[in-house]
Amino acid sequence: MKAWFLILLCTLGLAGCSSEYLIATTDGQLITSDEKPRLDKDTGMLKFEDDEGRVQQIPQSQVKQIIER
Repeated sequence: MKAWFLILLCTLGLAGCSSEYLIATTDGQLITSDEKPRLDKDTGMLKFEDDEGRVQQIPQSQVKQIIER
C-alpha cells in the first residue's frame, strides 16, 4: 500500500516539473512548445516540438522572446 502511494506521489511530482515555453516571433506570432527550444549553431535555426507534437524550426533572427511558463 505504501509503495503505491510513493509511486503515485513521485509521478505527480514529475508531472509538476514540466514547463511550457512561449516563443514570440518578430511578426507577432506566439508559438507554444512543451520542451525548451534548442539552437542549432550550424544553421542558426531554433528547433522545438510544438504543442501538437510536430518538430518545428524557425530562424533565430525571427525570434523576439522565449518565455518559460
